[in-house]
Amino acid sequence: MPAFGGPLVEVRALEVAYGSVRAVRGLDLSVPDGQVLALVGPNGAGKSSVINSLLGLRQPSAGRIRIAGLPPRAAVRSGYVGAMQQAAGLPSGARVMEVLRLAAALHKDGPRPRELAELAGLDDLARRDVATLSGGQAQRLRFAIAVAGRPRLLFLDEPTAAMDVHSRQHFWRALRVKADAGTTVLFATHYLEEAHDFADRIVVISAGRLVADGTAGELKAGAELGQTVEVTADAPEAIEALVLPDVTEVTVHGRTVRLRTGDADGTVRRLYESGIAFHGLSVTGERLDDVLLALTAPDEER
Repeated sequence: MPAFGGPLVEVRALEVAYGSVRAVRGLDLSVPDGQVLALVGPNGAGKSSVINSLLGLRQPSAGRIRIAGLPPRAAVRSGYVGAMQQAAGLPSGARVMEVLRLAAALHKDGPRPRELAELAGLDDLARRDVATLSGGQAQRLRFAIAVAGRPRLLFLDEPTAAMDVHSRQHFWRALRVKADAGTTVLFATHYLEEAHDFADRIVVISAGRLVADGTAGELKAGAELGQTVEVTADAPEAIEALVLPDVTEVTVHGRTVRLRTGDADGTVRRLYESGIAFHGLSVTGERLDDVLLALTAPDEER
C-alpha cells in the first residue's frame, strides 16, 4: 500500500439508521497509520454498524468515510483491508488447510498456508473438517483468512468471542506480531481488559455517539471516579457510620467494607484515627469496567 499523507481512516458525521432506529449518530473518527484502536461500548451501542460501514457492507444514511483516501469498497477491492467478523461463514465440506491454501492463493504476495496456520495456532488442526471446529477454533481460522493478504488495515469485530483463555492469549500474541509489523488495527470488543492491555487508544461509543476517546489512563482520569479503599473489620457497621468527607460510596459485604473516595490518603488516615479495628487494607484505582459504566450511563443516571 503506498504512503498516505492524512489519517489512514477518516470518518465524518457518520449516520447509520435501520428504519426509525438511529444506530450511529454523527460519528467523527480519525485513525492514523500504525495505531491499534479499540472500539468499546454496551450491546447495541453501534460498534458493529460502524465497522460494517467502514467495510462497505452497510451504506450509511449520511456522512463520509475514507480509507487511505478511498471509499470503503474501493479500499477493500484494492486489498488494503482485512476483516474478521463475528459470524463470517466458512466453506462447508473443506478442511482447515484447504481453506488456508485458498486464502493464500487469492493473494499474490501473502504468507504461505503453513505460515498462516502457525500464526493462528492451527498447526494441529490442518486436516480437521471446518464443520467440526469449535467456536474459538473457527475464530482463529477467520483471523488467518483476514491476514492472508498482508492488509495494511485490519478490522476485527468481537474477535475473541467463543475463545477460551488459552486461545485468547494465542490470538493476542499473533495480533501483536501483526501490529508490531505496522498493521493498523481497529477492533470492537466487550472484553475491557483486552482493550486496556492491547490498544493504543480506546474509543467509547454509547447510543451511536462517541462519548470518550483516549488511552486507558486518560479515560480513567477523565471519569474522575476516584479510588477504592477496602478493609476487613469485625464491626463493619461502625465504619459505615463514620462521616468521611471525601467518600462518595460505601458498600458492605459481610465483614468487608469498600469505600469509594476522592482522597484515598485522607480516607485511610481518618480510618486509623477513628480507632475502629480493621485489617487487610487495600487501595485500588478505578477499573475500566467502572469507567465504561460511568461513561455510558443514561443521562438521568449521571
